[in-house]
Amino acid sequence: MNKQKKPSWKQILSKSMTTPKALPSSFEIEAIELQKVIDRYPMIINPYYLNLIKQENDGIYKQCIPDPLEISDNKGLEDPLNEEGLSPVQGLTHKYPDRVLFLVSSRCAMYCRFCNRKRKVGKSSMVSKESIKEGIAYIRGHGEIRDVLLSGGDPLLLENRKIFHILNELRSISHVEIIRIGTRAPCTLPQRITPQLVNILKKFNPLYIHTHFNHPAEITPEASLACIRLADAGIPLGCQTVLLKDVNDDAGIIKDLMQKLLSIRVRPYYLFQADLVRGTSHFWTPLSKGLDIMAGLQGHTSGLCVPHFVVDLPGGGGKVPLLPEYVTDVNEDYITLKNYIGKEYKYPLHY
Repeated sequence: MNKQKKPSWKQILSKSMTTPKALPSSFEIEAIELQKVIDRYPMIINPYYLNLIKQENDGIYKQCIPDPLEISDNKGLEDPLNEEGLSPVQGLTHKYPDRVLFLVSSRCAMYCRFCNRKRKVGKSSMVSKESIKEGIAYIRGHGEIRDVLLSGGDPLLLENRKIFHILNELRSISHVEIIRIGTRAPCTLPQRITPQLVNILKKFNPLYIHTHFNHPAEITPEASLACIRLADAGIPLGCQTVLLKDVNDDAGIIKDLMQKLLSIRVRPYYLFQADLVRGTSHFWTPLSKGLDIMAGLQGHTSGLCVPHFVVDLPGGGGKVPLLPEYVTDVNEDYITLKNYIGKEYKYPLHY
């Protein structure tokens, strides 16, 4: 008996849900209210990611199903990181001296409801052939840029030939040393990570991939295969997790996630405080929650499992790492430190 051929990533994506009527009838949703949300902030949920939902309002559901709170609560900012104000050309943000953020795609395999670019993701005006051309020209003309982070949308939602073209252009610029790709595809549409795509990506090493898993339920056999394919091609993978209320704001969930990431060869990199994006305040957690979670990781699991807890400052101030308070006292001779179980130790300041 012939095995049934698995659908391609394009076939899966073509069956994505974009309207309330397309969602399962078992979900208790108000279609009219949800449509109002989608009219402002588009919805795309592909069948693979939808099938990860085990029950209504679980950690997967909340990430992908629109909520009327997105348009009824006006807390936060449309562009909290001031990306537009720091963009010398459309789609390219030059915040730090030696690196830039370069938007090359307006599409994602699933539109996260907490996205810091929800003001424009899914809109065709976000990225164009001209903006990509202008971005490459800007990078070529600024010799201080040694590191380029491709983002969007999701760069890996582009066709292989377009990905090759962009990477090839960047690699032709002598001062560009590092290329990074920010993508949720290994999590939200792992079928996209085909052998053909991997063969293209590995031609451009040193290439780094920042992926984005927020919940242990996202680490499936398909996601594992996608990440292992990339790692086997010599591409280092890091994960940038976002701390989200009622999704993963629990030390046990985060520890489980970080341990599972390591098992598929993805290094936990950042645990982000959720950005103060308008329409996302129902996901926000107090800073103390993140610090408590970090304290629950340090010493209780391998150091490889412990990400940096980071706040990306509003207004374009950049990323700032935060740590639980381990220093309890300092005098002329000793600093007093508290370990992971709360026991204090004196450490000499002078020898």
